Amino acid sequence: MSGTGFSFTIDGVAVAAEPGQTIMEAADAAGLYIPRLCDHEGLRHQGGCRVCTVKAGGRSVSACTQPAAPDLVVENETPHLNKLRRDLVEMLFHEGNHLCPICEASGNCELQAMAYRLDMTAPTRFPYLQPSRTLDASHPDIALDTNRCISCGRCIRASQDVDRKGVFGYVGRGIHRRVAVNADDLASTDASIEDAAIAAGTCPVGCIIRKRHGFATPIGERIFDKGPIGHDIEDKRRE
Repeated sequence: MSGTGFSFTIDGVAVAAEPGQTIMEAADAAGLYIPRLCDHEGLRHQGGCRVCTVKAGGRSVSACTQPAAPDLVVENETPHLNKLRRDLVEMLFHEGNHLCPICEASGNCELQAMAYRLDMTAPTRFPYLQPSRTLDASHPDIALDTNRCISCGRCIRASQDVDRKGVFGYVGRGIHRRVAVNADDLASTDASIEDAAIAAGTCPVGCIIRKRHGFATPIGERIFDKGPIGHDIEDKRRE
């Protein structure tokens, strides 16, 4: 920590931070995992999914957008916050069509992995909306299945800020919001398999599909076969 650095606490653990860091950035560096779905390394923070909600100074804030501050007291792993996260994740399952056993993202899906981390194995408390959404497979290398979209906005921010193309954007409002493209179909855009928006890991679910890549990783070698979501961050504390 530099001379301008400071410390604050997360669940009673002292965390070093630098001016300008968010709570999540400082927590990641310290090996403390805060659940998230819309936030992704290298993209601007959005604070949209609210899965990263923590209590900071007694107020509920999104950890990915809230700046860390000297002597700030943050609560992360509490029964109340984890119930809130479970509710949010469960609603995402009910708002889309997530068929994990037949999805090529299974084992690499952050929504699925987050459900397991939060001890949610069978979403049952809300009515399934079962939306009717089309699959755009017009592009030779990419398909877009908005049945699985969770409106995280990661593809939008990657396309706008990294690729400088603006291929993806939202249409609709509320539970009817979904990702769309800036043309009649994917084949009519300048989207490329090389784009950051299309890269493996940018989409947290199976919404953006890279053709001829599905099911390429054997069971046992998928990302979340190796440990629960967030284990790569928590492993820093064990090194």
